[in-house]
Amino acid sequence: MGGRNLIIIGVAILLGLVAVVLANSYFSGVEQAEEARAEEMQMSRIVVATQPLEFGTPLNTNNLRMQTWPAASVPAGAFRTIQDAIGSGNVALRSITPGEPVLLSKISDRAILSANLPPGMRAISIPVSAVSSVSGFVRPNDMVDVMLTRQIPGDGATGTDQMVDVILEKVRVLAIDQVADENATQPGVGKTAVVEVDLLDAQKLVLAQKLGQLSLALRNVENTDPAALTTVTARDLGGSGQYIAARNTGGGSTPNPGMFSVPNFVFPQEPRRAPRSEPREAAPAPAEPRSYGPTMTVVRGTEQTEESVGRLGR
Repeated sequence: MGGRNLIIIGVAILLGLVAVVLANSYFSGVEQAEEARAEEMQMSRIVVATQPLEFGTPLNTNNLRMQTWPAASVPAGAFRTIQDAIGSGNVALRSITPGEPVLLSKISDRAILSANLPPGMRAISIPVSAVSSVSGFVRPNDMVDVMLTRQIPGDGATGTDQMVDVILEKVRVLAIDQVADENATQPGVGKTAVVEVDLLDAQKLVLAQKLGQLSLALRNVENTDPAALTTVTARDLGGSGQYIAARNTGGGSTPNPGMFSVPNFVFPQEPRRAPRSEPREAAPAPAEPRSYGPTMTVVRGTEQTEESVGRLGR
């Protein structure tokens, strides 16, 4: 019995080795056939992803494979071998979908946000809330406009005199809090938004945080047309020309007639002037009561009157 078992085990091992050799030969033959076919059809072999690669995912032989690609359409930065793509421990900096070429611009040997910045650009964080970040729908890789709400400058301005300006357009969001994965599309309210700007715009954002409140306006990523920017004040909200006078409760100051006022907003405005009316003709003087007695007719120019002789003779 012992000898028979040894023989069976030996045969199984031999068959396993034969199967491995045949499988390797088969796959090697397929690979060589693909390479030969690519050469004949002027195709190239580049490295693509076999599964979704998120920010910080290490590259290895399990999530990469070779793919035949038209030689004239090979994207810049593509890798010709899997080992070149893996390098010394490269990781994904941006999301890569299955079948998408692995490019040099999308990987790095360090999973840090700075490696994902284009030359000359800066990453800066700004405070956001549920309201200022579109209820959490602003996510990594979205495009936004940055608006600043601040007080209207001037000695006569009060705390309710506000203005809104768009200070930056088409700004790419890199991360919300510590989430930098562009595939994280589920709404989430964060406290900070990291945006990609140049050095001058970074300075604007730092100063704007001191002057007022920042808000993000979500925009279509394909919309690159610049908008006609303007400053918006409470006057643009409607109700222009309405005036609500302050109620005098005793000891209070009389409202300035030169101030335009609606609830929560006060703006300087020229005093209202009474409409100019045409001069009215003076009403004729009432005729004196006619006295009794002798009278005479007196003509003065074109006017003719009757006078009492007794009254004129005194």
